Amino acid sequence: MPLLDPIPSPVAHADRHALEWEPLLALVSTFASSPVGRVAIVDLQPSTDEGWITRQHQLTGEVRLLLEEQVSIPLGGLFDPTQLAAKAQIPEAALEAAELQSIARIAHDIAAWQSLLREPSARLAGKLPGLSELSATLTISLRPLAESIERKILPDGSLADDASPELHRIRREQERQQRVIEESLRSALRRLSGEGATQDELITIRGDRFVIPVRSELKRRVSGVVHGASSSGQTVYVEPLETIEQNNELVRLLEEEQAEIHRIFVALTRQVGGYATALVDGARVLALVDSLQARARFARNYDCAAPTISADRLHIEGARHPLLEKRLRAQGAKQNTAVVPLTLELTREHRQLIISGPNTGGKTVTLKTVALLSMMAQAGIPVPAGAASFPIFDAFLADIGDAQSIEEALSTFSAHITNLDRLARLADQNSLVLLDELGSATDPEEGSALAVAVAQFFLDAGAWSLISTHHTSLKVYGANTAGVLNAAAGVDEVTLVPNYQLRLGVPGASAGIATAERLGLNAKIIAGARQRLGSQQVDIARFLDRLHSELAELDESKKKTRAEQYLLNQQRARLDREGDVEIRNRVRDLEKKLDSLMKEFEFQMRENVKAIEDRAAQQKLSKEAERRIIRMRREFQESFNQTVVAHRTGADQGDANAQPHIVRHISAGDQVRLKSMGGKIAAIQREVEKDVFEVALGPIKMRVKRDDIAEVVKSAQPQTAERADPLAAARRTKGVHVSVIPANSDDMRMEINLIGRTVDEATDELEKYLDRAFLAGLPRVRVIHGHGAGILRRGVRDFLKSHPHVATIAEAPQNEGGQGATVVELRQ
Repeated sequence: MPLLDPIPSPVAHADRHALEWEPLLALVSTFASSPVGRVAIVDLQPSTDEGWITRQHQLTGEVRLLLEEQVSIPLGGLFDPTQLAAKAQIPEAALEAAELQSIARIAHDIAAWQSLLREPSARLAGKLPGLSELSATLTISLRPLAESIERKILPDGSLADDASPELHRIRREQERQQRVIEESLRSALRRLSGEGATQDELITIRGDRFVIPVRSELKRRVSGVVHGASSSGQTVYVEPLETIEQNNELVRLLEEEQAEIHRIFVALTRQVGGYATALVDGARVLALVDSLQARARFARNYDCAAPTISADRLHIEGARHPLLEKRLRAQGAKQNTAVVPLTLELTREHRQLIISGPNTGGKTVTLKTVALLSMMAQAGIPVPAGAASFPIFDAFLADIGDAQSIEEALSTFSAHITNLDRLARLADQNSLVLLDELGSATDPEEGSALAVAVAQFFLDAGAWSLISTHHTSLKVYGANTAGVLNAAAGVDEVTLVPNYQLRLGVPGASAGIATAERLGLNAKIIAGARQRLGSQQVDIARFLDRLHSELAELDESKKKTRAEQYLLNQQRARLDREGDVEIRNRVRDLEKKLDSLMKEFEFQMRENVKAIEDRAAQQKLSKEAERRIIRMRREFQESFNQTVVAHRTGADQGDANAQPHIVRHISAGDQVRLKSMGGKIAAIQREVEKDVFEVALGPIKMRVKRDDIAEVVKSAQPQTAERADPLAAARRTKGVHVSVIPANSDDMRMEINLIGRTVDEATDELEKYLDRAFLAGLPRVRVIHGHGAGILRRGVRDFLKSHPHVATIAEAPQNEGGQGATVVELRQ
């Protein structure tokens, strides 16, 4: 069973070689972390399954997010464990130490990946839904398996002494037996060395048995078994008789050790078999993750974007051919070169593009870039572009390059025709067709006619097609045929050097002679070619040159216009800001002046009242002073409103309505036009005194003199919201809020809550409240002080008894608070 699932609904026909698909996959695969990930990339194919395509781009985006957050993805031990997992399920099978160690490494990686998704960082929480769903089947933790293997197998592949109690016992007995044998052999060495029979005092091992070296000519002096000789033949290795039984015991222990080791490996293998399914599933997920990681790294390195799928639009913005960019990056340090981004758009209504222009101008690269990026999008690989949108194609059909074949006896033209016939049989409305240098390699007139017929065929078939050409007839076809767009490969207007920029909507000049001259062709040949160029071709070339020049001038003019418009908008915004600041400052000054005057007036009046000893006279004068305060406040507010509104409407800067008019009779209810208000209409409320009227202008009431009335509006006309409320209009115009509203009963609350205050705090707040209530003309208010210990209630009532605005006080009824509140009747 393959580790990775096959690509669903792969594209049936794709000219991968012509479009350089394999080199692109090789480039992306270099960003994988494991051989399995590289194989997964190399096996990618474009799919027609929109759900699969969308999911691949979503998963790649989530892995890219992990990389941006510098999260380390555990893939160091990734390999395909399918065969080892199958072997581990065979009864009494034993995996090798290295195989078990590789299983432990991948088990650790799978467990680490599970932990990463189970407990993501705070910045990643909820941002990995696709990866979480992908890994939802990994429910079994493989960490116990990895720890079990690592605990028993040492890094060098040998078994640890404590891999099992039996192995520990055997190895301890082996050590003891080796010490016994070594002591016996050293005793024999000392004895024989005195007789000169030994070569040197060295104990060695031959075939798992301890022996001593003896000179060949004296070997008969040593009773024992000979286990071989040295390469020179001067030394033989003898096992003395007294150590034979001891060596036999050691060999027995070694055999027991090997049997126990095999038993341990069988047990570990059986344990691996129990986790076989979890291992393969985990490896399958990690293989896909490595493939996604390779795509994400490629996307980050090549500044790629995730494309969108659109059935009606093929759009790329700032696109680059990745293989060309790779090559130019390698040359960049020396030549300072870079890919020129490509932008183009085709739609259902215009799905054929005719690209013309000079040789080496980038026409073929444009064709390959569009096709390769479309294939990348359908294979789940981000595309090197600022933005991209593609339909889903079921075929990528290309006729690019020299298709000459000596073995098949095909000329270049014949090979192109054979390929075109294949493309014509395969193409439909879901195909992307690329035709490079259509109609070349034969007679120009016949080739031109054939090229137009081929282009018309693919247009009628509904295929999305990009065609590069030098034929003028194809350029004319592109200009005159519905559903077809022209495009010009860019060229510098002065030097005629290609700039690789694509200009949509206009045909390009081939500039073959100029290109040949730029590439260094002999000057005499160039001159002769220009002399033989027909007048019609010259005229067409000049027309195209002039068209491109005019388009360049138009682009420059548009840039200048946009820059001037930008500066104009900035200037207008600056003037608006300065005007707003000036008006706000003036209104603020007026408000400060009003507030200062009223505070001064109130202070002086109350000081005068306090100076009077007689209580009755004091109360009488206090009421008179309060009435004067109210009248002064109202008159000053009316004057202030008139000044502000006149300035905001421009009435104080000259207005036709300010001219004198003769107004004879004015009565309440008349609609009049005011000079000081810029001709605004107000309603007469009443005549205050001779030639002085109270008028209502929206929510503002003010007094005006007769000579401020321009005319009486006889016909009752409904006023718009803006005419009725000049201040509202002014606020909408400049964003300035002006509001001067006298205290009235509608704005005042009928009660005040003093619970929680100290006596001093309560009396200060209560005094301010009573002043406002008195000015508003409230007849009765309720003071809430609560029950408590009664301290606040007594302090409040003592204060109320001596207050000049208070007529009477009484305990509130039970339904209004009882002892917790006091009802105050105010003087009128």
